[in-house]
Amino acid sequence: MSVPTWARDALADVYDPCCQEKGISVIDMGLVRSVHVDQGRARVELLLTSGWCPFAARVLTDVKDRILAQPGISDAEVEIVWDEAWTTDRLSEKAVRVLRFLPPPAAVPDRDGYIAAHSLGRSDKS
Repeated sequence: MSVPTWARDALADVYDPCCQEKGISVIDMGLVRSVHVDQGRARVELLLTSGWCPFAARVLTDVKDRILAQPGISDAEVEIVWDEAWTTDRLSEKAVRVLRFLPPPAAVPDRDGYIAAHSLGRSDKS
């Protein structure tokens, strides 16, 4: 699926309220699956991280408003798609860095060493 550069730029500061304080946009979260335009009418497909997202309506409205504000767009439809599950592999590199997902425990043979190497405020003396 594709998201044109103009749409990425337009949605770069649209946030799911859960991620706004961390500066992770709907683009960084990988929530925008595709944007297609036909004769000025845009169709945006969104994935949700959870089917129970309490902020889905707000995100839909914010995305629609931002797409409608773009040159050449006269109408916009934003739809949540359910045929694909959102997974963490959709996150941008920025989102992965900010959210700091932990590896599976079996992948970390030295727990204390891992924590020391990845703690905020550690001092690198290399």
